[in-house]
Amino acid sequence: QVRLVESGGELVQAGGSLRLTCAASGRTFSTYTMGWFRQPPGKEREFVAAVTWTGGSTEYRDSVKGRFTISRDNAKKTVFLEMNGLKPEDTAVYYCAAGFRNTVERMINGYGIDTWGKGTLVTVSS
Repeated sequence: QVRLVESGGELVQAGGSLRLTCAASGRTFSTYTMGWFRQPPGKEREFVAAVTWTGGSTEYRDSVKGRFTISRDNAKKTVFLEMNGLKPEDTAVYYCAAGFRNTVERMINGYGIDTWGKGTLVTVSS
């Protein structure tokens, strides 16, 4: 099983950019579909983006399409979330998630997730 540690969250002005990193440990990272979720203040956790273990397929929530990009480096056991054009409504704790041989479709709905990171806070000021 993998363990996940997120980093890169900070305070940024609207319109700015951030790159979140999720570092994984464990020998089988390349067999996990990886995802990013977020929990805005006072709201439930929601899906943001996911990438299959091969990196061949990605999916995004509608509100971040065209602004966020998820990618992975299996050799370095790392997943990234590049966020551009940030908006105040992107403010949230961002969590990395891993699902063994999961499908993107199941991860979107929160199913098949084996491990969560502890999260990193992104604050976007207006």
